[in-house]
Amino acid sequence: MQQPNEGPGDAPTLDEVARLAGVSRATASRAINGGNRVSATAQAAVQAAVESLGYSPNQAARSLVTRRTDSIGLVVPEPDERVFTDPFFVHTLRGVNRVLAARDLQLVLLLARPGDEERRMLRYLRKRHIDGALVVSHHRNDRLADYLAALALPCAFVGRPFTSADKVAYVDTDNVAGGRLATELLIERGCRAIGTITGPGDMAAGADRLQGYRAAMREAGLPDDAVVEGDFTELGGENAAKELLARHPDLDGLVVASDLMAAGALRVLSGLGRRVPDDVAVTGYDDLGVSERTVPPLTTIRNPIGEMAEHATRLLLEQIEGERERQAIRVIFPPSLVVRGSA
Repeated sequence: MQQPNEGPGDAPTLDEVARLAGVSRATASRAINGGNRVSATAQAAVQAAVESLGYSPNQAARSLVTRRTDSIGLVVPEPDERVFTDPFFVHTLRGVNRVLAARDLQLVLLLARPGDEERRMLRYLRKRHIDGALVVSHHRNDRLADYLAALALPCAFVGRPFTSADKVAYVDTDNVAGGRLATELLIERGCRAIGTITGPGDMAAGADRLQGYRAAMREAGLPDDAVVEGDFTELGGENAAKELLARHPDLDGLVVASDLMAAGALRVLSGLGRRVPDDVAVTGYDDLGVSERTVPPLTTIRNPIGEMAEHATRLLLEQIEGERERQAIRVIFPPSLVVRGSA
């Protein structure tokens, strides 16, 4: 025989919670939906009644009261094939979800290529189906920082946005210092013909790592013109390495702006019979697992993306909870060098 409240139609009601707690229905509702204008005694009584009855509030009704969806959007303006194959995004998702899971909040992944997908995503943000947005891997032309700042939707960026960086919160690593650190290592090793495969020029990380490379080369009195732009993918690194080595066959050092691209470049060097690090020393950037599996293992710059994603998520939640005003907070993590066999 079924016991009371076990059947699908016998879920405990708000009225039952109110009766058991000895308060009005309105007081019970306020206690469940945030505790506004509810005494500590009544709040405790309602909480005890909820636990005793196994009451679960109707989320749609609760949202009408709190205007909260208990969900956070992770906005990634990249093709889905990149998101599900690049370890950068895997570590980002893990970092975000670690913080949200502890708060019992839902993560909503929003992917958007330029065009119809991007317009659909912007409509979704405008209608506030989420409480706030985290943005990662953004480009100059997507102008998401401009849009979110104008919308006044709580937001935080992982990586410095190209535009409106003074209007939104963001967490980044010092990519200029990282690019300089990798280049200085090769200079100290004795390399003198050092080229670089950069990230996309329309992303702050790509531009900043190139700036660090050029600063180190100029300080050493070395030419900084051996530059080819990549796209942060393994195939992109392979194609860029072929172009760079065709133009500068005498390279003895190669600074690559991501480990995935460096893995592609190592294949090209192997195919040309160039030994690493004896003939060409190579550095990557990220240290998210790829660098340990290449042959030889990559010397790289650690990009603390997991910690950055966690910190950005906490900044966003502070905005949503009203603990922090929506303002341009900037948090910068220092890069660090991880030395392995390629340099």
